Amino acid sequence: MSADDGVSLARLVHRLEEVVGELRGIPVDVERVDDDALVRQQIAQVVPAAGELRAMQPLSSMEKGSQEQRSRRRVLDALERGMTMRTIIHASVLDDPGKVARIRQLHASGDRHRVVEEPIQQVLIFDRAVAFLRMTPFAYAPGTLVIRQQSLLTALIDLFERTWDRAREIDEPTHRLSAREREVLALIAEGRSNSAVARALSITEAAVGKHVAGVFAKLELRETPDDNRRVLAVLAYLRGTAR
Repeated sequence: MSADDGVSLARLVHRLEEVVGELRGIPVDVERVDDDALVRQQIAQVVPAAGELRAMQPLSSMEKGSQEQRSRRRVLDALERGMTMRTIIHASVLDDPGKVARIRQLHASGDRHRVVEEPIQQVLIFDRAVAFLRMTPFAYAPGTLVIRQQSLLTALIDLFERTWDRAREIDEPTHRLSAREREVLALIAEGRSNSAVARALSITEAAVGKHVAGVFAKLELRETPDDNRRVLAVLAYLRGTAR
C-alpha cells in the first residue's frame, strides 16, 4: 500500500468518526463499537452466511491462545463450506514462526494471502454487505467501525483491491527472510558493498556478512563456480518487489 493510500485510509477513518459523532442517536449505516468482545460476536454472526471475505491483517491484530484457535476454526469451517477469502498481511508477521504456521495452514486451505511491507489497517469486508474497520492505531480512535453504508463499502473494497494488486505472493522466496535480512538485501540491490550496508544500518560488517549468509541459505543459493549468489539474491528480491 502506498503512502497516499495510508493517508486516504486515515482520512476516511477520521471522517467516519466525525459522521458517527454528528449522527449519534440517529439510525445510520455506520456504528462504532468499543467492546472488542461484541465485535468478535458480530463477526461470528456474519461469517456463516457470507460468501466472500476480503481482509487486511497487520501484525498487532493477530490473535493468540484459545481465541486464535476459535478464530482459525471458524475460518477453516467457512473455507470448507465454500467461502472465498483473500487476506493481505504485513511482512513483519512472517518473522513469527507460530503466525507463519497458521498462515500456511489457512493458505493451503484456500485463504489466499499476499504480503505488503507498508503499514496497513485491520479491515474485514464480508461480501459487499458489511465491513469491520479497526480504528486504532489512530489517535483518540479506540474500537471498531461496523460499516454497512454502500458508498463507504465501495471505497474500502477499492482500497483493498488496489493494495492486493501491488502486494506480493506469500510463496515468493524472499518472504522467508527476516526483517533485517530484507533490509540488507534491499541495500545490496542498490549496489552497496557489505561495508556500505553496515554503515547504512549502523551495524558491524561482520553482522552484515551473517545476514548475507542467512539470505543465501533461506533462498537456497548454493555456492558454485558458475553462479554469483549475490546477484541471484538481488534478482530474487527484484522479482519479489517489482509489481
